[in-house]
Amino acid sequence: METEKRTKILAKLFFSTLYLSAFTFGGGYVIVTLLKKKFVDQYHWIEENEMLDLVAIAQSAPGAIAVNGAIVVGYKLAGMLGAVVAIIATIIPPFVIISVISVFYAAFRDNFLVSRMLEGMQAGVGAVIAAVVWQMGTDVVKSKSPASILIMAGAFAADCFFKVNVVIVVLVCALLGVVRTVLARRKEGAK
Repeated sequence: METEKRTKILAKLFFSTLYLSAFTFGGGYVIVTLLKKKFVDQYHWIEENEMLDLVAIAQSAPGAIAVNGAIVVGYKLAGMLGAVVAIIATIIPPFVIISVISVFYAAFRDNFLVSRMLEGMQAGVGAVIAAVVWQMGTDVVKSKSPASILIMAGAFAADCFFKVNVVIVVLVCALLGVVRTVLARRKEGAK
């Protein structure tokens, strides 16, 4: 019975990540919203706060965020096998699309309709990324944690106004998160 349940979860994970990967244009951050809608809102497999943690892990790991996001979600749901299933499902659509495009590159390169379609998709992708930023920022503000809000504002300012390398921003935020966790645990232990 347990094996049957695990197989169903793996199949659902495979087809969900395959579908999301096939229809995610414009970079990995677009898939974050879709992962949340699928696994938090629709299937209720992951809590919203936990999804934010998984996205933070995916973002801070090297590589494409779409694949990293699929790895952490797959691992959370079904362990190592879930991570492998999610990886395979996530890389199949781009692999097939890039293979086809590379064969017909010369025809696509100068096609007026294709170039206009890509311009339109860029506008849509910008809107989806803005929605992700709004949702995640709203969740941080709703947490009413002054430290989290300050870290978010500081990271935004460091990146947008002071042009600090994103890697440094992510590493500093991770370090601040570790320090906050250690201090919170010490405080709990002192009680």
